[in-house]
Amino acid sequence: MTEQLDAMPTDWRRALAVVAHPDDLEYGCAAAVASWTDGGREVGYLLATRGEAGIDTLEPEKCAPLREQEQRASAAAVGVSRVEFLDHRDGTIEYGLGLRRDIAAAIRRHRPELIVTLNHRDTWGGVAWNTPDHRAVGRATLDAAADAGNRWIFPELAGQGLEPWDGVRWVAVAGSSTPTHAVDATAGLERSVQSLLAHRTYIEVLTDQDPEEYCRTFLTGNAQASAERFGGRPAVTFELFAR
Repeated sequence: MTEQLDAMPTDWRRALAVVAHPDDLEYGCAAAVASWTDGGREVGYLLATRGEAGIDTLEPEKCAPLREQEQRASAAAVGVSRVEFLDHRDGTIEYGLGLRRDIAAAIRRHRPELIVTLNHRDTWGGVAWNTPDHRAVGRATLDAAADAGNRWIFPELAGQGLEPWDGVRWVAVAGSSTPTHAVDATAGLERSVQSLLAHRTYIEVLTDQDPEEYCRTFLTGNAQASAERFGGRPAVTFELFAR
């Protein structure tokens, strides 16, 4: 018998999603975000970069504002209005104290109960190698969830008016090859397609396929692939770390 995934917790009001690039959340979990905002929950986005190195035919200084604009439109499609960028360099993010501090500061600002991030492991499962930016941001986010609540780690943040926040109860990792929990994607799936499609400039250089067909096929296929482990319902999966 296939081991079933548990439903994600619902007894929370605020979440913060922390990823490296524009489109990371749209490939990973936008249908779940749509479901959460439909339920009256507040979700904010924090991106370490503006994705300026993501399009080979477009110089970074021209690419960054375009991808930021697309990310804000993408977030709006699933009910997210608060989108922040940290301005780390796309492709060269380094795990370390600076990244942890930046994410801890954002956690103190947003004061979430749930944090969402993307796969922090070396691979996507098997031999598909993960990118250094994803690994660095995912790992730093898991660490910053604790840093944000400790007044003696990054004490300078309190001097900036950012008091410790020890209210993070879970960190949910999207794109994990070892998921433990899931969200029913049925209600949010169509908006997740529109959310990914908002990254049209990126998608048009990524594939020769019609952009909407590409987005719909990719997201529907992923959601259906998880249905067997979630009572037959299309799902967005997460590996959940409780705190």
